[in-house]
Amino acid sequence: MIDYFGENKPREDFGRRSLRGGVVSIGARAINALVQIVSVVVLARLLSPEDYGLVSMVGAIIGIAPLLIDLGTRDAVIQQRHITRQEISTLFWITVTLGCVFAALGAASGPLIARFYGEPRLAIVTLVSSLSLVALSLSYQHQALLRRAMMYQELAVVEIGASVISTAIAIAMAFKGCAYWALVLRPVTVSVVTAFGVWWKCRWLPGGPAFTTGVKEMLKFGLHWIGFSGADFAGKFADRIAIGHISGATGLGYYQKACLVYDNSLDLVITPLQSVAMAGLSKLRHDPEELWKSWAKALSTVAFFAMPAFGILAITSRDIIVLALGEKWTNASILLSIFALRGIPHVVQRTCGWLHNAAGRADRFMRWGVISSVAQLLALFAGLPFGMMGVAWAFVLSTYLLFLPAIAYSGWPLGIRVRQVVAVVGPQTLGALAAVATGLVLRDTVFAHTPMILRAILLVISYSAVYAVIVLGVFRVRTPLQVGRAVLRACAV
Repeated sequence: MIDYFGENKPREDFGRRSLRGGVVSIGARAINALVQIVSVVVLARLLSPEDYGLVSMVGAIIGIAPLLIDLGTRDAVIQQRHITRQEISTLFWITVTLGCVFAALGAASGPLIARFYGEPRLAIVTLVSSLSLVALSLSYQHQALLRRAMMYQELAVVEIGASVISTAIAIAMAFKGCAYWALVLRPVTVSVVTAFGVWWKCRWLPGGPAFTTGVKEMLKFGLHWIGFSGADFAGKFADRIAIGHISGATGLGYYQKACLVYDNSLDLVITPLQSVAMAGLSKLRHDPEELWKSWAKALSTVAFFAMPAFGILAITSRDIIVLALGEKWTNASILLSIFALRGIPHVVQRTCGWLHNAAGRADRFMRWGVISSVAQLLALFAGLPFGMMGVAWAFVLSTYLLFLPAIAYSGWPLGIRVRQVVAVVGPQTLGALAAVATGLVLRDTVFAHTPMILRAILLVISYSAVYAVIVLGVFRVRTPLQVGRAVLRACAV
């Protein structure tokens, strides 16, 4: 029987379990990405930008509720060296209570949201969207226990199942002419299927609550963690609220589609590794040398593979989006090409939580979240007079200014400095940017009149060649390739 409450420390097979966990998580995310691609392509052709804009108007306001319900307790559970059944039960009842409270508040806020945007349909949309909060609260502690036990395969099965089922239902509804309701019910379906799945995979049943010292410590840790997440959410979604209020549902629909593709791409490369990295690095807190080696290897590998992915997206998105979604999404494709430039440093910045969690310094994570959110809000106000394009460019610039300070600040308690971060990700960053510059020149000159599909293929080949010459040839970066070979061997076992 699986012991979810054992001591949280490295085992003899820790390295192999972490690697296999990473492989499983990335594999699950890849399958999920394929499902998402199918849903994006099909739903974008069946639905209008206005449909996406309506749903985004609600999500930009009540989307913070899942973070507040969680209270950061899932990460606190993973971070704790010792934990009891009674403590988990207490956290479970806290999150369920908050889920019900926020669901009621969300439903009651529907008329206010409808009045703010001047869109009466949003009242009922908000009511239905709020139902997902109850199901989410029921699943949080079971997810935390599965992650603590490094049961990534079980989590992957649940995640993929929820994605496939919700996508199938959404597409069927769109075919039936349900319009924006296909998008409204999709997250509700995901939360319900996920709750059922994690309860099936983790057969732990909550008992009575008891506010022990351990519970108070985890809540304190979680509140700091949620302080970052809340501040990050405010900075991240303020643009949706502002653009929706100024440009209406259709304008926001273009912006939201670009953000959706970008966020899903970022999620694809960061989220599957995040749960593995945070669980793994937390076990190495008392071994600084091994923690540094593991972190550097993970970050170098993420940067090596993720940065060129966003670089390629920046130079090919105008063709890919129009080919996949149709001419009506041209405005979104231009926005995406700008957002993709942000992804090059953003993949590094989004890993700062790994180190904050490993150091047990959620308070520093919260402080940085406030700083980052203030910077994003300043960028929003600076770019808003120039429309959606101005906002996108302002966000790109702010991310390039912040990504090194963000990761260096998170690593300071562990002895990690800026020069070490530059040594780990500098070659990949320079290679990605140089390849982008080359690709943009080729796209607008040599390949300007080439058919879209052929142009996209030629740009990918050109970009990859330039990136490989700089990173592998000039800087001789080898660690990510070694990790890649280890991953392939782990897959073969």
